[in-house]
Amino acid sequence: MIYVLTPDEMRAADAAACERVGEIALMREAGSRIAELIRARHRGGRIVAFAGPGNNGGDALAALANLDAGYERIAYVAPNDAPSPARADAAERARAAGVRVLALPTSDDDALGALAEAACALDGLFGTGARLPLGEAYRAAARALNRARTDVIALDIPSGIDALTGSVDENAVRASATVALAALKPGLLLQPARERAGELWLAQIGISEETLREHARTYAALDDDAFLDLLPTRPVVADKRSAGAPLIIAGSAQFPGAAVLCARAAARAGAGYVTVATPVAAAPALRSHLIEQVVVTLLDGTAEACADDLLDVARRCGAVAIGPGLGLDERTGHVVRAFVERVDLPLVLDASALFHFAKRLELLRGKQCVLTPHAGEFARLSGQGTIAAGTRVARLREFVARTGIVTLLKGSDTLIADDTCTHINATGTPALATAGTGDVLTGMIATLLAQGLSPVDAARAAAYWHGRAGQLCAAQRAVGVVAGDLPDALAAALPTRREPAPLSRYA
Repeated sequence: MIYVLTPDEMRAADAAACERVGEIALMREAGSRIAELIRARHRGGRIVAFAGPGNNGGDALAALANLDAGYERIAYVAPNDAPSPARADAAERARAAGVRVLALPTSDDDALGALAEAACALDGLFGTGARLPLGEAYRAAARALNRARTDVIALDIPSGIDALTGSVDENAVRASATVALAALKPGLLLQPARERAGELWLAQIGISEETLREHARTYAALDDDAFLDLLPTRPVVADKRSAGAPLIIAGSAQFPGAAVLCARAAARAGAGYVTVATPVAAAPALRSHLIEQVVVTLLDGTAEACADDLLDVARRCGAVAIGPGLGLDERTGHVVRAFVERVDLPLVLDASALFHFAKRLELLRGKQCVLTPHAGEFARLSGQGTIAAGTRVARLREFVARTGIVTLLKGSDTLIADDTCTHINATGTPALATAGTGDVLTGMIATLLAQGLSPVDAARAAAYWHGRAGQLCAAQRAVGVVAGDLPDALAAALPTRREPAPLSRYA
C-alpha cells in the first residue's frame, strides 16, 4: 500500500514513530535505504553529498556512512550549531566510516567543482519542511546539481520544490531519482514538480503502516497492488450482462470515432455486453467498426420519447457513459438531461455531456456520478474560468465540495476527488496527449462502474490502468501512439503483484 502525506501529516507521523522507535533509529534506516539505491545504481566511484542544515542533511550523512570503502565519499555540509540527536549521530557515524566532511560551497564555481568526477550526487539540502524560495546560501549548490553531468538522487524531495503544492523555485533541483522516505509527498506527484523528481522510489524507514494510515487524511495514490485490489474479478457464474453491461450514449455524424473508441475500451476493460446508443446518422459508421458491441439508434421524435427509449434500453445495463462525440445541439441536451433525471444507474459524463450539464449540475446531485473534464472543460463547468497555475487542487476541491460530484480532472497530473480525499494518478505519459484518449478513459470508467465499483474507485482505477496502457504503447512506439492503440493494450498493461520490499520503485 502506498501513502501520500502532506508535510504536516508527515511531521505528525514522524513524531509518533519517534516515540516508538526513536529518531536515531529512523535516520539510520533511512540512510540504509538510500545507500541501497546508490549501490544498485553505482558499483563504486565518487559519491558526493550536499547536506543542508536539517535532518535532510542528516539523511545524506547517514547514507554515506552506510557505504563501504569501495566508494570515495565526500559530504559538503551546511553549518548547524544545534543539530538534532539523529543528525549528530549521522555526522559522527559518517566521520567514523571515513567520509570526508567539508563545508558546503556557496559560490557557483566552488559548488560545481565539488561535483567534479562524481558518479553520483545526493541532494540532501532540504526536505519536506522547506519553504520557497531557496535561501541564497543554497542556490549555488542547487544550480551545480543541475549543471553537473552526474546522477542526482534527491532525498525525500528535490530541494526547491514545495512538498505540498508541487510549486518549484527557479533553482529547484532536477533529480535523476528521488527517494521518498516513508511516504510520498503530494508535491512529488503534481506538476511542475513531478518532472523534477525523476524516477520515484519509496523507502520504508521503520514508520509502521498503521501510523502512516492514521495520518494520511488528505491525499491518496494507487500502486500496482492497490490497483489490483480494486479491479473486479469476473465470477465463475457470470453471464455476459452480470460481467458488466455499460450503456454508452455517444457519437454523431461528425464524430463517430469517439463512440467507437469508448465502446472498444469498455469491452477491453472487461465488460461482457456493451450497448451504444447513437444518432441515426452515426449508426452506419459505428456498426462498420463495432462487431462485438450492440449499436442502437436514438429516436428522431420528441426529446421525451427518446429519453423514454433510452430508459428502456438502460433497464438491462449496469452503468451509463454519456458524451464522447455526442452533438452539442439543443435537442441532444434535452434528451440526455431528461434521461439522467430519471435514471438510477451510475453515470460517467465526458466531453459533450459536460457541455449539456454545465449549467444544470443540480440534476446530478445525489447520483452516483463521475465527471471527467480536461482543464478547458473544467473552466466552463466550474463557472470560475481558467485554472491558474498552482491552483488545480484547490479549484477541484472547491468544485467537489460545492457540487457533491466525484470529478476526475485530466492532465499530466490527473486528479480525482470526492468529498473526503484527493487522489493523484501517478501513471501516464505525454504520448496520451492525442485525440480520443479521453474517450477511451470514459469507456473504461463505465465498465468499472457497471462491475460495481464506486464512482471514485472506478475513476481512480481506470486512470491508473489507462496511464499504464499509455506507457506500454509509448514503449512500443516511440512516436505516433494513437487512442486506438490503448484498448488492445489494456490486458498487457495489467501489473503483477510484487513482494513488499524496504526500497521499491514507484514511478
